[in-house]
Amino acid sequence: MAKRAFSGIRIVDFTHVLSGPFCTYQLGLLGADVIKVEEPGLGDYMRRRGSDRDLRRRLMGDHFLSLNANKRSIAIDLRSKEGAAVARRLVDDADVVVENFRAGVMEELGLGYKAVSETNPGLIYCALSGYGRSGPYATRKVYDQVVQASSGLMSGTGEIGGGPIKSGSPVLDYSSGLMAAFAISAALFQRSADGLGQFIDVAMHDTALMLMSTSIMNQTRSGKAPRPHANEHPLAAASCYVAGDGELIMLGCCTQGQFERLCVLIGRPDIAADPRFSDVNTQDVHRAALVDILQAEMRARTAEDWERHLADHVPASRVRSLSEGMDQARLNNREVIRSMVPPEDFPGPVEVPVAAYMFGHGGPEITSFPPELGANTRDILREHGYDDETIERLIVESAVEADLDRNLPL
Repeated sequence: MAKRAFSGIRIVDFTHVLSGPFCTYQLGLLGADVIKVEEPGLGDYMRRRGSDRDLRRRLMGDHFLSLNANKRSIAIDLRSKEGAAVARRLVDDADVVVENFRAGVMEELGLGYKAVSETNPGLIYCALSGYGRSGPYATRKVYDQVVQASSGLMSGTGEIGGGPIKSGSPVLDYSSGLMAAFAISAALFQRSADGLGQFIDVAMHDTALMLMSTSIMNQTRSGKAPRPHANEHPLAAASCYVAGDGELIMLGCCTQGQFERLCVLIGRPDIAADPRFSDVNTQDVHRAALVDILQAEMRARTAEDWERHLADHVPASRVRSLSEGMDQARLNNREVIRSMVPPEDFPGPVEVPVAAYMFGHGGPEITSFPPELGANTRDILREHGYDDETIERLIVESAVEADLDRNLPL
């Protein structure tokens, strides 16, 4: 296996739920040694989430599996004096710390950036939160859907004339995790030049605004607020239509050339010649009429037939289910979905998405299955200078935990 970009980089991961674990998962796929610090007994909340009850009881829920390959788990009671000291030793030896606690929690534990950077000045310290680490909302507890609401992101989604609707996927958790991974990558690159560590403040609210760049430009330049379009687009030829079999076909003809090709392909070149529709920049005046024309034409074939007929010439796709989308990725020889090799006593197979790109060499790889809670506690402590006698004492005193009973009542 080729050496990957973050081989030799050690990350101490204090994150939980989604945005933070997704960030460190992406870095771990590229070779970083990710040490996941978890609460004894229950661990990351995502261990208890997912559709498989048996996996939830084992604290290896489906949702946890999707975010935590290539990590090692250590269970530490951060509220205990000895546990906090263990965590501090891990941080002192780290290249990167990532956390997504409420603002002030890490400082209360003696693990805030100001304190730890005194003994580890080259440390890259990334804090993810809903609204950032300054301002009146800094201590608010949030989840993805709350920031979708507070940022205005929901105002542009939903049925026409209806109320706002949140995204079905937790897009802000994932995109904030990606922003954090990108920022950490940039900070590590900068450190390679100047030797300096730094604090990174990632806010989900900022990420939401970044994802609405064109809407913000419209708002600030013309005062036009985003409004729900359902499956429609300002351009009729870039909207969704019901095909003859009742399934949906999504068109994406956003340029004049694409629109003209579409009209030829559906056997109606006269549409593009109509003065009402001859310029995509002014079609909105007669949009309703064009929608009616296109909808009538789309009834002539099934959605699958339309895709076969159109997709090699203009942007078009049948609206697929998730399982169909996964099959399409496999058909196109993409490597975004990988199989993991589970332990012998683990029900398989297990497939997860990795990173959404392919490298020529040293690209993202799954090298280890997501860890059981505290599975690596002893090994990690030994690596950081603890002898076996001290490790057993820490376990007896409940400062750390290992060898847990995996079958909890739920």
